Amino acid sequence: MPEPNAELAQAMRNTKSPNDTGEDLTTRELADLVRAWLRHHRNINAPVYERYVCKLLRGEIRWPNDDYRAAFRAVLGASTDSALGFRRTRRSGRSVNTVAEVNRKQFLKCAAAVAVLPAAAATPIPVELADLAVSARPAPLPDCVSEKDISGVRKLAKVYGSLDHEGSGSLIRDALNAQLTSSLGLLFVKCPDRLKAELYEAVGFLAHTAAFNAFDSYEFDDARDRFKIAQACAEVEGYWNWHLRAKVLSSRARLEIWCNDPDEGLTLTELALVRARDRLTARERAMLHSARARALAKLGRVEETMAAIGMADTEFSHADPRVDPPWMAYYDRAQHDGDTGHALWDLGVNGTFAEQARRRLADAVAGHSDAFARSRAISGIKLASLVAVTGDPAEAVSLGFRALDDFSAVRSRRASNDLLELSAFVRPHLAINGVAELRTRVNGMLALQ
Repeated sequence: MPEPNAELAQAMRNTKSPNDTGEDLTTRELADLVRAWLRHHRNINAPVYERYVCKLLRGEIRWPNDDYRAAFRAVLGASTDSALGFRRTRRSGRSVNTVAEVNRKQFLKCAAAVAVLPAAAATPIPVELADLAVSARPAPLPDCVSEKDISGVRKLAKVYGSLDHEGSGSLIRDALNAQLTSSLGLLFVKCPDRLKAELYEAVGFLAHTAAFNAFDSYEFDDARDRFKIAQACAEVEGYWNWHLRAKVLSSRARLEIWCNDPDEGLTLTELALVRARDRLTARERAMLHSARARALAKLGRVEETMAAIGMADTEFSHADPRVDPPWMAYYDRAQHDGDTGHALWDLGVNGTFAEQARRRLADAVAGHSDAFARSRAISGIKLASLVAVTGDPAEAVSLGFRALDDFSAVRSRRASNDLLELSAFVRPHLAINGVAELRTRVNGMLALQ
């Protein structure tokens, strides 16, 4: 059993909370401060969360990387690593060049994926997801990865992604995570060089699929873990996949924006847009500019939001499905209208560009097929809320009932949260016919989620 890190615990007791006067620093506050320090001083978006700090305190991790140690020293006012109980282990100085060169369990337990990434973009595979992969009972692995194995992973990502878009949500989560665990095992067996890029892409996108499913279910830490796995697969040295990386960073940005950190979301989109002109397709650039617009809108930067939407529209007008990766098929006109409409929604409810927001959200609702029932429901709910705030409450009720019909076939915590918001927006209009019934139906449907 690892020995608890008494020095780190004492350093935390010696550091007062920045939020509660007189209280000691909590594990969550320490994680937040370390992430902020890394972002501002190293330009690193690091996966340092409360559970990571807890593992440090339990002694399960004794030697964080150089940047992490610098951040902890700065936040806790320590002059040396030893003052925080950070000690180099026998294996810490050893580097690994390929996944195939390391033992599967050791790789997972020690998050050694960082060793196969360029130093400037290293992203550790979170220990929490590694524990999941080790503790599960995956299917027997092949002696050597074949094209059939990779095709199987691709099919899994496609099938589960389709089910998620349809609104299956939590119903598929356990099965999807089990398939991800099994597929991760393919990274630790022999693979012909000609297939490695395809393997990393297939496993990475399955991890992305699992991450977005967790995001939609409000399992935010699990979503972040799986996004890190997906990004690690996209950034393997010698096999960088700019298209997968762009998709992962876009989805990570959407998660952080949803979690009320639009500044982080903006950083992620701008990171993905570096050299986007020669690395990414027009549709991918449209996706990223739309996500950037959503972050800017949340930050109240109106002119920049409209500029970003304009760039997204321009890029989308040049979209060519022949050059897009398969996973970008989802980003059709309805999706583009919905994403840009969501950015405009934040401006609309605050008094500007409401009509433009309404038009785009309405087009998204009309354009989404049953295959994208969740997106249709979310855009419909947002449209009803916008009209409740800026237009005719009676019309908002009508739009709300239609959105409820779409929502009835969906299991989504994000959509549920939007429904609660709609209920709050129509509450001031209880005297209008249908408002009370709408709120009653909302409560009834949420009880079934």
